[in-house]
Amino acid sequence: MQHVVMWSGGITSWATARHVIAEHGTASVTLLFADTHAEDEDLHVFNAQAAAQLGVPITRVADPAGRDPWQVFEDKSWVGNTRIAQCSLDLKVKPCRDWLEENTDPADTTVYVGIDWTETHRLPAIVRGWDPWTVDAPLIRPPYTDKRDLIAEAKAAGLPTPRMYDLGFEHANCGGACVKGGQAQWARLLEVFPERYAKAERFEERMRAKLGKDVAILRDR
Repeated sequence: MQHVVMWSGGITSWATARHVIAEHGTASVTLLFADTHAEDEDLHVFNAQAAAQLGVPITRVADPAGRDPWQVFEDKSWVGNTRIAQCSLDLKVKPCRDWLEENTDPADTTVYVGIDWTETHRLPAIVRGWDPWTVDAPLIRPPYTDKRDLIAEAKAAGLPTPRMYDLGFEHANCGGACVKGGQAQWARLLEVFPERYAKAERFEERMRAKLGKDVAILRDR
């Protein structure tokens, strides 16, 4: 059996990988990381440290053209938002699926995702999305833990906290500029990383000019 953990660089993917390795060992486990070219620099540092602590190297995949989310949206002539964000499909799902098709057999491979017990509503769609591979999400089962618990466990295991959490972001992905985030995330990004906020702002202005519409990432701003 092969065990492929969808590795985001966040604390829940680490906890998921730890669970899988504890149950199956390291030899049959792959940590599959889809690089969006928009991650915080510290995420790559955490990836290296976590991989060393777990005893499994990171397997990196990416968009063949090297695009980031903003380039995907421009190619699609669409401003990503909380409802539709093609970046996830083009930069994460497609490269990971290509890797799975080339390197695994669905008959003897399980794909693990790092959602927890607060996100069980997402599981049916995730299962459908990865068909024909079997999908598992260990963190939806007891003992129920939250990110604070997992961060404490990571510290106890000798890992530093990914700095995006320390800086007040809910997730460690896309450098805090995820288009699925809400007003609080974007306000925090403006405060902590104004240059990243400005990049998103310039993107919105380009897309308004290109489409001739008053489009925006957020619903009412």
